[in-house]
Amino acid sequence: MTTRPAADAFVAELADLFARLGDLRYGEDVSQLEHALQTAHHAKIDNAPPAMIVAALLHDIGHLMQKAGENAADLGVDTRHEHISAGYLARAFSPAVTEPIRLHVAAKRYRVAVDPAYFKRLSKASLQSLALQGGPMSKAEIEAFLAEPAAQAALRLRGYDEAGKAPDAEVAGFETYHDQLRDQIDRLDEVSV
Repeated sequence: MTTRPAADAFVAELADLFARLGDLRYGEDVSQLEHALQTAHHAKIDNAPPAMIVAALLHDIGHLMQKAGENAADLGVDTRHEHISAGYLARAFSPAVTEPIRLHVAAKRYRVAVDPAYFKRLSKASLQSLALQGGPMSKAEIEAFLAEPAAQAALRLRGYDEAGKAPDAEVAGFETYHDQLRDQIDRLDEVSV
């Protein structure tokens, strides 16, 4: 059972990761911290549920944890950051947070397969990673993705993800999400009790 001190420690761990590695860019015009904050901001202004706002904030934390380096895509490496993110966060958060994160890359592959205009809106870095992640989904992959219970949540997260790449956007800082992070960690107790 997670306790408030354990929740505080995990929030501090997350804040430390972003403080140490949040300046990494992975080919985008914004840093990982800027992207996380903008993505969460878009979820918040869309009145998304608290778990989705937390998912938006933390969806790419696996980029900060993977060992292939900031230029992994340039080297032809798919770091599978979505799985790193979801696995790491499952220590403290419920599937309402981790499942959309685990599926947010699949959501991109799905969107590209069903909406050619979406492909044209992707950033250069997102197009590069798309090729490494398998490209547009096949018909069988589309069916499997849509059968996932969190598919619609992942598609929603994907929209916030794409909107969270504006250079010089002004949004609230990471510390403004500390209470929301703690609250979602505490919700894991409710599910597991």
